[in-house]
Amino acid sequence: MASESELTEFLKSVEKRAFKRSVYHVRNQESALDIVQDSMMKLSEHYGHKPVEELPMLFQRILSNCTLDWFRRQKVQNALFSNMSDFESSNEDEDFNLLEALDASSGSDLGESAESITDRAQTLRGIETEIQQLPGRQREAFLMRYWEEMDVAETAAAMGCSQGSVKTHCSRAVAALSKALRAKGIKL
Repeated sequence: MASESELTEFLKSVEKRAFKRSVYHVRNQESALDIVQDSMMKLSEHYGHKPVEELPMLFQRILSNCTLDWFRRQKVQNALFSNMSDFESSNEDEDFNLLEALDASSGSDLGESAESITDRAQTLRGIETEIQQLPGRQREAFLMRYWEEMDVAETAAAMGCSQGSVKTHCSRAVAALSKALRAKGIKL
């Protein structure tokens, strides 16, 4: 059984990565924040009594489901208001600010030149752009495996698919990213 402090610590440890993952999926910061908050609330309300070891898998599954629910709501909303352009948001192209994330994580930049910092930021922006271009399931599998550092079995359980599907999605995502990044002249 997870104590209240253990649950709080777990939620603190996953909030930034969950937000980033949600932004990759929905491409809107406000919606991503809503999805993450809903996921955290559902975990706390319905699964707070579970052992701490089970929380990561449960949270990933809840986050995936909340993201799918958001897309379903958007589909219904767009169908209802397709002829009424007044109701469409003008902020749909708002991007996640990668530089804010870099500022928060970079304390070792003190001896680094401005040119290398800028080059690294541009490279990360290029990678982030290409990740956003991946098909949804490939992006989801890629982010869980390489961003969340989940193993194949955990990713398969969180995505609700077979381990073979996870491997296929990841392989295709890596191949697509590699090709796109090479075309942009980005070498890792």
